[in-house]
Amino acid sequence: MANGVTHDLLHLLCTKERDFLIRNNGDQVKVASLVGKIVGLYFSGSWFESCRYFTPMLVELYKEIASKGNFEVVFISSDKDDESFKDFFSEMQWLAIPYSDSDTQKRLGDLFNVKVIPSLVIVDENGHASTEQGTKIVAEYGVDGYPFTPERMKFLKEEEEAAKQNQSLSSVLVSNSTDYLISNNGDRVLVSELEGKMVGLYFSMNSFSPSLEFTPMLVEFYKKLKEKGHDFEIVLISLDHDEEQFKQGFETMPWLALPFNVMNSQKIARYFDLGTLPTLVIIGQDGKTLKRNVAELIEEHGVLAYPFSPEKLVELAEIEKANIEAQTLESLLVSGDKDFVIEKSGSKVPVSELVGKTILLYFSAHWCPPCHAFMPKLVKVYHDIKAKDKAFEVIFISSDHDQSAFDEFFSSMPWLALPFGDKRKRSLQRRFKTRGIPTVIAIGPSGKTLTTNARNIIGAHGVDAYPFTKERLEELEIKEDEMAKAWPEKVKHKSHTEHELVLTRRSGYGCDGCGEPGYHWSFYCIKCDFDLHPKCALMNNEATKDKPKSKEGYVCHGDLCCKV
Repeated sequence: MANGVTHDLLHLLCTKERDFLIRNNGDQVKVASLVGKIVGLYFSGSWFESCRYFTPMLVELYKEIASKGNFEVVFISSDKDDESFKDFFSEMQWLAIPYSDSDTQKRLGDLFNVKVIPSLVIVDENGHASTEQGTKIVAEYGVDGYPFTPERMKFLKEEEEAAKQNQSLSSVLVSNSTDYLISNNGDRVLVSELEGKMVGLYFSMNSFSPSLEFTPMLVEFYKKLKEKGHDFEIVLISLDHDEEQFKQGFETMPWLALPFNVMNSQKIARYFDLGTLPTLVIIGQDGKTLKRNVAELIEEHGVLAYPFSPEKLVELAEIEKANIEAQTLESLLVSGDKDFVIEKSGSKVPVSELVGKTILLYFSAHWCPPCHAFMPKLVKVYHDIKAKDKAFEVIFISSDHDQSAFDEFFSSMPWLALPFGDKRKRSLQRRFKTRGIPTVIAIGPSGKTLTTNARNIIGAHGVDAYPFTKERLEELEIKEDEMAKAWPEKVKHKSHTEHELVLTRRSGYGCDGCGEPGYHWSFYCIKCDFDLHPKCALMNNEATKDKPKSKEGYVCHGDLCCKV
């Protein structure tokens, strides 16, 4: 970022042959007319979905601010051809560098170190680059972020903190343009009419499969509460990219919604530090936040989770504890008439035939690069274990988007699977609180959970980790702790020249060298959150304690290297 430098807009945006910018109707506008204005340099391209999502937000902001005469935007395109440029530029009311001037486009991208798009660099009236975070400011604050200075950002953050101290339902949902909610038949309801009620703010996205799966559960939950006479309401806050998606999702919902407005929804999502979808924030009768997300509670316990009080949460925790203690393989994998898993041929294997075996539940998907990277390791471990113990199996639980992707990925696996689209997948995700893939859960012969961290354990120890019991893992840790005594406390490594890497205990991590998962020990930089497996760190490094003269001072055992 070219911070601390005063930029002459004429030098920045002109060339020897061109002293103008263009509008989407072909009109030319002299660059000199921008001198003394706040200018947003908008690096974007029609081929990237995030740019298409952000551009309408910027259009709305531009409409409100440009009339003041002191703000302008210049589109700097990364489109692949002139036709794409013109099509995208037609949606914009501001100026652009002509598509043919690729040299200036590249020069500006290099000057401001633009690595990702969309990117909005703000140049103030005096030619200083005041922020490279323009896209973030626009998405989070909209027109309130103007004029995009650090002082303005500080003021808005202080204002937000003060608002949280005096939060009410109206302070959250009412904006300058909207003080009402809508039903899916078009009726309007003032936000003030919901004051004094417990309200769930439902953050959802109709195009996002976890939201699609959760919404029917929430509808059932809502209807049951209404039947019991509870004074509880839900308000949809859609994070869909366009109004048509919003309408498609909202028509299935019996509650109210905030009128579709990308800027308002993003602002409220940021207010609650939204981290996942779906999220159901509970606002108490006093207007204060009672729970930040009860979606999982509703998935697991349904109407029993209401009213989400501390006492109720203690009660639910006791229920969950009892369920864990009573867990069996059949309680995990049998649901109604779904009492089987499948082979690649489509043949059904009854869950009852797997009882008494050690089972790995493998959450994965064809579209997931880390899953493809992990697969060869898991396949080898599977064959190695099966060669010495037939009482072992793996079950693939797919997060693929369609049957063909599932079929293609499953065809490369030597084990079993849940059928594609099976609802048992969701209950297993809830049960084990899986947050990403690949994830591997180890279930013992008794049906109890051995470990939810089997992916990292397999990555670190391979077949030696079998049968994944606490006792076996402790043996491996003791063995590795003994090996670690011979490793240097710190190393310098060519892959991370900024800081020394310190030998550190880590429960699980991804190696930034080879990309594979790691477990137990890492050479770690806490400042940069950078990990290397010991096997990666101890090759081609310079130890800073007890430094060996050369590689001859090390001996390798399997996938680990240690001092002689």
